[in-house]
Amino acid sequence: MSARRSCRRYIFPVIAAMMAAVPTAALPQTAGLGAAGELVDPDVLRVCADPSNMPFTDESGEGFENKLAELVAAKTGRKSVAYTWYPMATGFVRNTLRANRCDIIMGYAQGDELVQNTNAYYRSTYVMVFKKDKGLDGVETIEDPKLAGKKVGVVAGTPPSANLAKANLMRTARTYPLMVDTRTMPSMAEVMLKDLQNDVIDVALLWGPMAGYYVKEINPDLVVVPLLKETGSQMAYRITMGVRPSDQEWKRTLNTLIRENQPEINRILQQYQVPLVDEAGNEIKG
Repeated sequence: MSARRSCRRYIFPVIAAMMAAVPTAALPQTAGLGAAGELVDPDVLRVCADPSNMPFTDESGEGFENKLAELVAAKTGRKSVAYTWYPMATGFVRNTLRANRCDIIMGYAQGDELVQNTNAYYRSTYVMVFKKDKGLDGVETIEDPKLAGKKVGVVAGTPPSANLAKANLMRTARTYPLMVDTRTMPSMAEVMLKDLQNDVIDVALLWGPMAGYYVKEINPDLVVVPLLKETGSQMAYRITMGVRPSDQEWKRTLNTLIRENQPEINRILQQYQVPLVDEAGNEIKG
């Protein structure tokens, strides 16, 4: 499995067996609701989303992608936002966007072949989380000798696990499942950080947007270190909006929106403690 696909699966938590079994060819379309040959609703922003996927989306509208959807609707002249809810698991794209039940996935890793990507509207990274004053202050990389013998929590199959193996730290690592149904059990990010809080593990390696949100919920005093100095597996990823391959005018509209509203987009993300990273690998501060 490629690092990008592993990241994609976990970025949207637990973005389960992502979207395998979905055909990559564009669906045939006829003239429809929006521009010629496109089926985009011009009056309602129809969003494809997971109903229980914090901090990204949930049915109560509390996720940051819910807030971004409201921004997109307002800026594109839509009267409202409507959701097609489907769990982030195998078949998500096929049963939502590709079935023409909705017109946009608010967050999608750049480069995945199952959708057409807009320009990236943020770039984030995996992070390391630990308690202060536990002998780990100043650690910035997985290969730091201070991690030797420590119990490091990692989600199986995500990019940090490869670096853990390279640093010979898997023997004492605690792995967490990649695939969970968050409708019936908590996010692995929440479970892992509660284990950190209760000293079951010493360090947690997590996708930054999830870590930032749950650290604030569980213990804001935890140290969060973006993994910006790693060698080996890619840790930072560009996140886009996903649309159908045929919806070229819709993609151009969204690209313009992203370009013209980037500061407001960043403010929403930072309200949820999403670590933002520029193309030079530097953190973007609020």
